[in-house]
This record gives sequence, C-alpha cells and structure tokens, in this order.
Amino acid sequence: MRYKITILIFLVIWGIMIARLYHLSIKSNIYYEELAKENIERKQYIKPVRGEIMDSHDNLLAMNQIGFSISIMPHLRTKDHTLDRVVDILVKNFPDLNKTVMMKVYKKHNSPYNHKFIKVVDFVHYADMMGAYPKLSLHDEIKIEAETKRYYPYGKYAAHIVGYTGRSNKKENKKDPVVNEVGKVGKSGLERYYNHVLEGELGYEITKVTATNKAIELLEKKEPKDNKNIKLNIDIDLQKMIYERFGDATGVAIVMRTNGEVLAAVSYPSYDPNLFVGGISVKDWKALQEDLAHPFTNKFIHGTYPPGSTIKMGMALAYEKAQPNILSTYEFCPGYITLGSSKHKFRCWSRWGHGKVGLRRAIRESCDVYFYNKSLKVGINAMAKNLRSFGLGVKTGVDLPREYSGVIPDKNWKMKRYKQPWYMGETVIASIGQGYDLVTPLQVARYTALIATSKLVTPMIAKEVDGKPVKHQEIPVKFNAYYLNEIRKGMHDVCNIKGGTAFKTMSGLPILVAGKTGTSQVTSIPQSTKKRLKEDELAYFHRSHAWITTYAPYVDPEFVVTVLVEHGGHGGSTSGPIAADIYKWLYKKGYFKGTKPQKETPQVIEINNSVTTVH
Repeated sequence: MRYKITILIFLVIWGIMIARLYHLSIKSNIYYEELAKENIERKQYIKPVRGEIMDSHDNLLAMNQIGFSISIMPHLRTKDHTLDRVVDILVKNFPDLNKTVMMKVYKKHNSPYNHKFIKVVDFVHYADMMGAYPKLSLHDEIKIEAETKRYYPYGKYAAHIVGYTGRSNKKENKKDPVVNEVGKVGKSGLERYYNHVLEGELGYEITKVTATNKAIELLEKKEPKDNKNIKLNIDIDLQKMIYERFGDATGVAIVMRTNGEVLAAVSYPSYDPNLFVGGISVKDWKALQEDLAHPFTNKFIHGTYPPGSTIKMGMALAYEKAQPNILSTYEFCPGYITLGSSKHKFRCWSRWGHGKVGLRRAIRESCDVYFYNKSLKVGINAMAKNLRSFGLGVKTGVDLPREYSGVIPDKNWKMKRYKQPWYMGETVIASIGQGYDLVTPLQVARYTALIATSKLVTPMIAKEVDGKPVKHQEIPVKFNAYYLNEIRKGMHDVCNIKGGTAFKTMSGLPILVAGKTGTSQVTSIPQSTKKRLKEDELAYFHRSHAWITTYAPYVDPEFVVTVLVEHGGHGGSTSGPIAADIYKWLYKKGYFKGTKPQKETPQVIEINNSVTTVH
C-alpha cells in the first residue's frame, strides 16, 4: 500500500513538472518570442491626416491646422531630477505649459515595458514652435512630431451639420485602432457619422533598434492612407444668410432639393465647435447647458414638435388610402364639433366656422373641422399607419448620427406607453397634428418633397465621400392622382390666393410657391375661454410654434423650404417671411432652372400692386 502511494505521489509531481515545462517551452513560446522581438525591433505607427469637409463650392468647413506635438523619452529617472530638467526646458520655451500636468501625464504612461516616447503636449502652433525648435532638437530626450489640430472656419454657422472632434475615451480607443493612436474622434455631426472615412488608415515603420532603443535600420515601411475628404450639398453662403435672418427668434430652417440633397439646415441658435477641439472649459459647457434657447441641440433632427396643420396634406392622403373616395364629400364647419352627449367642444381655429368645405378649401384655409370629421370615419390606426409610410414619425435616414424618430401614435402605442386605452377625442386632435404627435423639421421637409413629387427621398448632407458620389435613394409612393392634385392646388392657394394663410408673405415672389402653414400649440386652451388671446398677448413660452413648409416652383418642383420658429405664433406671419427671403436668395443666385445668378444690384418687383425692392 505504501509503495502504491509513493508511486502515485511520484507520478503527480512529474505530471505537474511536465505540464509546467509544456507551458514554458511551447505554450508561452509565442509570448516570449514577441517580447524578445520588441527588444530588437520597434514598430511605430504613422498617423494619417484627417480628411477635410467642404461645402458644394469647395469652401472648407472643417480643416487641419499645422503644428507640432512634444513627447519625452521613456524611463527617465526622477531621483536624479533628469525628468524635472527636461520638463523645465519645455516650460522655459513655452511658459503657458503646466509642469505639474506634464509630469502627471508622463508618470502615468511610463513603465519598464513601454519603449515609446510619451506625448506630454498635444499641440503647439507652427509659429510658436519655429523659434524653439532649434534649441529643443538638441535634446535627445525630447521628440517633436508634426501634428494637426481640427479647426472650423465657419464656427457656429455649420456646427450642427459638421459637428466636432474631441479627445477619445477608453471605449473608443479599444474599438478603433486609428482612434487609439490619434487620440481624437468625431463626437457629433458629420465628424462622427463619417469618422471611419475621415480618420483614414494607419501607416507604420518597423526599425531595428539597439539595447538603448536607438534605431539603426529601417526594416519595413507602410504609408498611411489619409486626406479622405467629404464634399457636401450644403451651400455655406445660404447657411449663413438663413442663420443671420433668424435675428432674435429661435428655430429651424431647411432647404432641400426635391431629390433629397440638403442645401442648408439651420438650427438657431448654435455654438462654436472650436470650443470642443482641445476640451471645453467647465464655464463654457455650463453656459451651453443652461441656455434656454438650447444652442447645443440639433433641432432639425433632435427637436421634436407637434406638426400642427402642416400634417393636413398627409392626413388627407391617409384618409383616402384608408377609405377611397372619402375626400369626395364635403364637410360642414360651424366652428366646432362635439362627440356624443359630451359638451366638450373641439374648436376650429375660426371662431365663426367655414361653412361647407371641400378638400382644396380645407387646405387653403386650414379648416380643422373638415379633418375632425374625416378622422372619426377612418380611425387612428389607419391614420397612423399611412402617415408613417409618408415619412412622419420615422427616421429619415439622413447621414447624421442619433436621429430622433418622433411619434405618430396609435392605440398600441398609447397602451404600451401609458397603459391606457385610446379615446375618440384623441383621434380628433391627432387629425390636426396635436396631442401626442411629434415630428422633426427634417421629417416635415422630406414629407413635403413627397407631396410635391410622389417620391419619398432620403435626405443627404454629403455629396461625395472620398471622391465617390453619394447615391440618391427614393421610394415611389402611389396616390390617387386627382386628390393629390387637389391638395397641391390647395397648397398653391395658401401662398397665392387671398384667404390663403400665407398669402401676405409668399405671394408675388419671382417664382410660384406652394405651401402650408401650421400653428402647433404648446399649451391647451380651457373650454371656458370664449375668445382666444392673440399669440403676442401670451407669455413667450406659452405661444405656439410657427410652421411653414413649401415647395417651388409649383410646376416641376425643385426645392423644399421648411421653417419653424419656436413660440413664433402664426406660421404665415412669422415663418413665412423667412421662407420668402430664402426663395428670393435662391432665385437671385440662379438656383432655379432658366435663371442666372444676379449681380448685387437691387431688383424691383411688383407685390400686391405695390413696388418693392429685393436686395
């Protein structure tokens, strides 16, 4: 028995020794080979130059400033003050540098296994480095490398489109090897969406080194792939004009070709993206966050608003798809409707009503009761299903990150969200774009293009990516041709016929425009209120949002212009003038077929039997 136990112990010990020998000699061989290789070879990555972003006329919206970074040799000792001496040299040449910060960064990345120089200064401008370079280059412990820094020449004007770059975090570094080396990544806008293109591809150099980490022979070199540029459909001059046109108002304006090319997308007010490039200060960040106008919010894809009466064209088409020929019947508008035995009045905007109303007049004069009555015959589920197929309450697919969907509600949505049944009165208010309805301005612009062309397009900010054109995407949508034409006639009347809700501001333009205004309420009106207060009599944040969405020319549409003024009151009087000025600018610059860019001389045109000068 003792003999067997001795043999067993002997076998166990030898088994452990053999397993350990296997691990050291075979399994760990690759690890130690790589470790030994690092002692004789050094691989240094070559950072690519980030691609630039330019507008449709080659104006640079995102560019690279040339400068230098400063790194310090690893393994410098602190006991004999070698590290202090090197850092003091840098501070002497650049007094603005913080010695404490540089020492902290160096110690954090210094280790016996790190043979790479440690970057302690991210960027020094070219002009500042020129005087110091001859002195710094004499020190072997200091390494100066060419570096670029992102710069946005147009600042606030294109911030929500272009976005900005910032310092990468651990998660971003782990996900992308280029980001890990460069230390910067696109944080918002096109910089984020197309980061995989703009960042390029790493190059590298493999050199043979001595025991002191000194390169003695170049073994292999691969050049980086960089300068992968992006050209946009955006016209920055149009973008600037619209931004300045908002004045004291806040809101959104979108100019888009009917094929989906976005020429301008303004979210007002905005911010300076250059604040974020080197890391924004606590003071500046707090100011952005506390601003009630929300300058940091990209309102054309992240702002969700009740669409108000701008939904009425789509609502009419939704009715027709659900119940063919329902639009052939007239509705009588006494100024309100009631449901069953309830005394609650769902009021039309016109206190006195519109009388007998057909489809074209319902669009022109924006009669609410017409849509109330039709909605009760169709029901919310059919309304919502069709509206989503028209692009409302769903993402547009625009090439910008984190786009919001908004809400076009139905019975299931409410039950899932609130655990409550749907009520008939909610169908009524949904028919005029109120209640739970929420859309983004870009959705409204896209849906307006659908009304104009019968094609649901995907909005596109980029025109060319790394030299390759961005493909147009469009989905044909079938409508009853007669009723679609009646809706278009109603939109024509809105802008060109007396009684139209945008006649005063949109008639008499150099091109024929069709459109629809909308007033989306942000507070409810009590039943006890017999006469509504005027919008300008309300407190600012109680005023309705003012919409206008348009297309032009009326025949063969080329452009869509959608404007929202937050708490602006009425679309015709508040958003209308901005849209009108945009069309004048487009006409003046030769954007419409058959028109040539005009010189900076004023043009005299006749509007409403009076003469006015357009600059």
